[in-house]
Amino acid sequence: MEILEILKKLSDAEGVSGDEYAACRVAKELLSKYTDTAEIDSFGSVTAFIGDRSGNKPTLMLEAHIDEIGFIVSFVDEKGFVKVGSCGGTDRRLYAAQTVTIHGKEKITGVISTLPPHVSSDDKKTMKTEEIAIDTGYSKEALLEKISLGDRVTINSPFTPLLGTRVSGKAVDDRAGVAAIIYAVSLLKGKELPFNIEILFASQEEVGSRGAKIGAYNSSANYAIATDVSYAYTPDAKREKCGEMGKGAMIGIAPSLDKGLTKELMKIAEDRKIPFQTEVMGGRTGTDADDISAMKGGIKTALLSIPIKYMHTPVETVDTEDIKSVAEIMAEFIMGGTENV
Repeated sequence: MEILEILKKLSDAEGVSGDEYAACRVAKELLSKYTDTAEIDSFGSVTAFIGDRSGNKPTLMLEAHIDEIGFIVSFVDEKGFVKVGSCGGTDRRLYAAQTVTIHGKEKITGVISTLPPHVSSDDKKTMKTEEIAIDTGYSKEALLEKISLGDRVTINSPFTPLLGTRVSGKAVDDRAGVAAIIYAVSLLKGKELPFNIEILFASQEEVGSRGAKIGAYNSSANYAIATDVSYAYTPDAKREKCGEMGKGAMIGIAPSLDKGLTKELMKIAEDRKIPFQTEVMGGRTGTDADDISAMKGGIKTALLSIPIKYMHTPVETVDTEDIKSVAEIMAEFIMGGTENV
């Protein structure tokens, strides 16, 4: 299966933090082509194992988070307008006039209400989350037959192919990382591997890396490669803080990451002529890698990131060649074993 097809299936599925089941079901189905151990655990993360459990091989965890940002229904007023809270770091600049889906007993479409510019006294005002009012057209009584407090809400945005190998979608963060791991596993199919592989598609990263903490605590991994997205350069950003789309995987360098494992990933990419770039961070990486590396007695952890534009918006944009680069680096490392780590 091509990366574009994998990413579309994943990005189109809903999976706001704490209610990732639909996205998990898609990821489990995709993984099941390569292992019969894929399952959704009690915390709503996807796990799988490839190898044998004899303990004769080191174990490597491949991890990406599967949740997306969104909203949670908190109140329905007497006129039927829906109030919400944020799940993760939603971009408040983009709230007004968006179309949304409330994932209740039925999927209900609504719009975020906003004052027209003709009657607005402040056209520069950024709407606060508590000011959101979703208009579905239903009365309160009719709506509460279809939705409940606590249901998740996503902004509607179609998965859209752009020029060449670039695409845009609502949940590229971090379904791109999930897609990279699934594609890496497909490259390894039928090969004798020097590692056992644990796969973790972690829930609730956007609200505190909760799934990664639980998954790493339950893990027997000696090593881990976390995969997330990071900032791709746009004209309004600082170039030194960004990667570039189409230039390959961003290999992370940070105090929380294992130096030896990181260097080996760079060497593999150089030797195999797989495009990559570096991302240097002076403290925490802001990804699940931080928590995985510090779990139990410590897990040697590296970070591969995929450059995307417009993070935490409905139009997150990625180059599938960068996802392929991440997958190829992971697969080549796995086939090479731990000799140089």
